[in-house]
Amino acid sequence: MQFKAGDYIVHPTHGVGHIVEIEKRQFSEDGADLYYKVTVPNSTLWIPVEAEIAHELRLSTPEEELDQYREVLKSRPTSLSQNHKSRYIDLTNRLEQGSFRVICEVVRDLTAWRQNKHLGTRESEILKKARERLCEEWATAAGISVHQATKEIDNLLQVTE
Repeated sequence: MQFKAGDYIVHPTHGVGHIVEIEKRQFSEDGADLYYKVTVPNSTLWIPVEAEIAHELRLSTPEEELDQYREVLKSRPTSLSQNHKSRYIDLTNRLEQGSFRVICEVVRDLTAWRQNKHLGTRESEILKKARERLCEEWATAAGISVHQATKEIDNLLQVTE
């Protein structure tokens, strides 16, 4: 997918970023290539337009789709495996898909699980990172602060309690 300057994108490792420009850069002796200049919190990334990682980028969720994700967060959680290893593998595999919907589902499911059972260290870390990604992308889509997005998401998740 080709992106343009001004697009908000989601990077699989760094989360939400803003493409500020596309420019030709020479980082090696092989010649100049086109790069996305992407600002992420506390950093700037140069992503080659033709690199494999560029194919893993996706556009940030548009505001008009947030209503459907509100419903996902309010919906009944999916039951998770009782076996912690199976649960971890399932959650990790789901998150590798990278979709906003899956992030919403994982946050919803782990939040509900935490209300009744103990989260292990790895699951707590998954929930923490998924919540950060969810709140960051929600804030970008809604044009609000991350703090406001976090409050809205917390309110939506209380419906599942």
